[in-house]
Amino acid sequence: MAEPRVIVVGAGIGGLVSALLLAARGLQVTLLEAADGPGGKMRPVRVDGAWLDAGPTVFTMRWVFDELLSEVGSSVDEALPPLRPLGVLARHAWAQDRGRLDLFADRERSAEAIAEFATPAEGRAYRAFCERAARVYAQLEGPHIRSSRPGVWQMIRDLGPRGLATLAALGPMANLASALRREFRDERLRQLFGRYATYCGASPWGAPATLMLVAHVEQEGVWAVQGGMAALAASLAGLVQARGGHVRYGARVAGIEHRAGRVAGVRLADGETLACEAVVFNGDASALQGLIAGAPGVAPEPAPPRGRTLSAVTWALRVRTQGLALARHNVFFDSDYASEFDDVFRARRLPRRGTVYLCAQDRLDGDGAPGGDAERLLMLVNAPPDGDSRTFDDPETDACQARSLDLLRRCGLQLQIDHPSQVLRRTPADFHRLFPATGGALYGPSTHGWMALFRRSAATTALPGLYLAGGSVHPGPGVPMAAMSGRLAAATLMAHLGSTRRSSRVLIAGGTSMPSATTVATP
Repeated sequence: MAEPRVIVVGAGIGGLVSALLLAARGLQVTLLEAADGPGGKMRPVRVDGAWLDAGPTVFTMRWVFDELLSEVGSSVDEALPPLRPLGVLARHAWAQDRGRLDLFADRERSAEAIAEFATPAEGRAYRAFCERAARVYAQLEGPHIRSSRPGVWQMIRDLGPRGLATLAALGPMANLASALRREFRDERLRQLFGRYATYCGASPWGAPATLMLVAHVEQEGVWAVQGGMAALAASLAGLVQARGGHVRYGARVAGIEHRAGRVAGVRLADGETLACEAVVFNGDASALQGLIAGAPGVAPEPAPPRGRTLSAVTWALRVRTQGLALARHNVFFDSDYASEFDDVFRARRLPRRGTVYLCAQDRLDGDGAPGGDAERLLMLVNAPPDGDSRTFDDPETDACQARSLDLLRRCGLQLQIDHPSQVLRRTPADFHRLFPATGGALYGPSTHGWMALFRRSAATTALPGLYLAGGSVHPGPGVPMAAMSGRLAAATLMAHLGSTRRSSRVLIAGGTSMPSATTVATP
């Protein structure tokens, strides 16, 4: 018999990973992407004659890709663009001369920097914080990151007494902000580490305390990808084709066909229909509502605006800089952190005193300006995910841009913008057009509250043959998590092909919680 035909919809990181694994297993895989290249949110844009990343900019959890590529008979060094580990994880600056602080890949060097920046006691507190974050990560990697979405009782069984004790020590149902109040006395450090909530589109006052595990993830390594994150997507797309998969760009999917209670094919916007036995959908899960007719209960209900994660206003820039020497990743803080999240999540407006993230894509560890007159930057400010109901018109975003540039100046950095061609701006309304059914939310459904862990869709759906991948489903947003969702979707699909039990739970083995880096277990 011929191998089953699988269509993967969307060449974001989750779709690329699923397509690669399934093609490597010998299935007939077709990867469909509406855009003219791979990457999804991990896309490049051209500004003033130069290409730069306009989506995710941080590469962490390299082990996800080490394991993935090992499964398909390759390696990171062989298949991906060169990766350079960063010595400076991020450079932080505060307005009103409230100081500057670098965090380093060397944890002891970070502790010493914090002791000098704040007090020796805070340096010791940082060491204890890192130890706690490592314990939280160790307990959650297997039951959460590597596993199909667990239920509450399944998670309790997986964690066991030691894991439950580790999480209970954070405080019952504690949010990240309250946990950080116990860790640090210096408000600037609470502000800095509270920013980890925004990595999954949340507020520190709403995100669970377990997100402190990001500190451990960063300590395990942050890398710069030669050619940018878009080069990572292009390399994976090339590997899909090298393993026998077909990739079609400019192929917009208009519907998912089903017959006799299971997936039967995909209908394209131009009327073409492609038959298949399975579909992996790598778009926002809520977008399925408009793609499946006559199958109630299959697609999750679209999240209401207050049930979404953060959106953003971004500026892709090619400009000269003066003042503060930039590292690759830079964060600029104003004095009132809580007001930023009140503005975005409660008042539903662009923040009046928003934090600014700046990725200097031509720099590494702050060791001098790049050659040439201008450099490539991506500037980002958090925004409400209301792109389906508001235009975010020019006066509003112009004012946000002016406030952001003023914050940079007050932190010691000036950007010299001489011509509009040096700036490409995107708002939540633009992100909603790029990623339908999201309102511009960049991280899927809300990650507020401890139950958020259990609310995201799993890889399986109520329609046999339809699977989900991407940052809107389990285990969560971000490049490595979306890649893990692609691995889980592929593993679940393969498990169902070999089993009559569609409810089999899939675990990706390896790492701290599993014995092998390459096997898939289906208990």
